[in-house]
Amino acid sequence: MKYKIRSYRYGELILVNEPKYKDKWEELLLAISSIKDSEIIEAHESNKRVPKGLSIALNKVLKEKLTSIGWIAESKIFNDNEYSNKSWRLDFANESMSIEVAFNHGEAIAWNLVKPTIASELNHVVKEIQTDIAIVICATKDLKTKGGFDGATGEFEKFERYLDPLRGLLTIPMVIIGLEAPETFIIEHETEGKNKRGIVKRI
Repeated sequence: MKYKIRSYRYGELILVNEPKYKDKWEELLLAISSIKDSEIIEAHESNKRVPKGLSIALNKVLKEKLTSIGWIAESKIFNDNEYSNKSWRLDFANESMSIEVAFNHGEAIAWNLVKPTIASELNHVVKEIQTDIAIVICATKDLKTKGGFDGATGEFEKFERYLDPLRGLLTIPMVIIGLEAPETFIIEHETEGKNKRGIVKRI
């Protein structure tokens, strides 16, 4: 799978050059680039009720890829049961890096950026994990359109626009990875009762 990158506060430069991060960063990019269209289709069509878009399938494939190379899924930020629900968990983390996979509503963009920042900053609440740098994986506008995503999904290009206004809050190095659309198929919508299904159409 192809992707594009936006570096923030020298995030990409740090990941490429610092021995502490370099191997994990290269592993992550290799894992993303190894995602085949056939894997996405299989994950999409394996759902009991075929979803409207590819977000569920991509979440599933990414989880399989990342956990297989040592990333911890659903990692808690805080060591306090009051903050143990999903809102206070990272999608993936290792000893120094956090990943958020953000295929949700555009209104959640700010939180998707702030949450890994919280994981990397000191806090009044005792931390479960202390990371240094954040990676956010999202859909490009092209993937959003061709992958049948909901129109309200926050895409890569919107994430980029949030970085400067939130600069005072987003104090850590960060990289935004925008996943590109599949090359061999698109998703077309088919109405089934009150719902829409995403049907794979080869191109």
